[in-house]
Amino acid sequence: MNELIEKAREALQFSYSPYSDFSVGAAVLCSDGSVFTGCNIENASYGATVCAERVAMWKAVSEGRRDMKAIAIVCKADQFPMPCGMCRQVMAEFMPDGDVYVARNDEVKSFKVCELIPHSFELEN
Repeated sequence: MNELIEKAREALQFSYSPYSDFSVGAAVLCSDGSVFTGCNIENASYGATVCAERVAMWKAVSEGRRDMKAIAIVCKADQFPMPCGMCRQVMAEFMPDGDVYVARNDEVKSFKVCELIPHSFELEN
């Protein structure tokens, strides 16, 4: 978990967040041990903005990984960076039994994806 959080902190430096000034970094761990990182990327057209969590997960998927088991999320602010609803739904798609770590300074909270989005859309829906 600590290594994954550190990878998320490294990704934080690449955040492009001039509109909100809320920088976020994420790192996703796949079952084969590979790690993919992402940062939030904002846009003047807010709908084109993308969260760090989805950037990391999409990078994993674009490299052929669909077996994610954990994600770490960090931000520069002094708060826990809880994932938004869209990110929770993407987590439910690719890591339904996965662990979510949110870190604030040296404090870490841990959740299961199913705790964050208990009634997600599924393939059957």
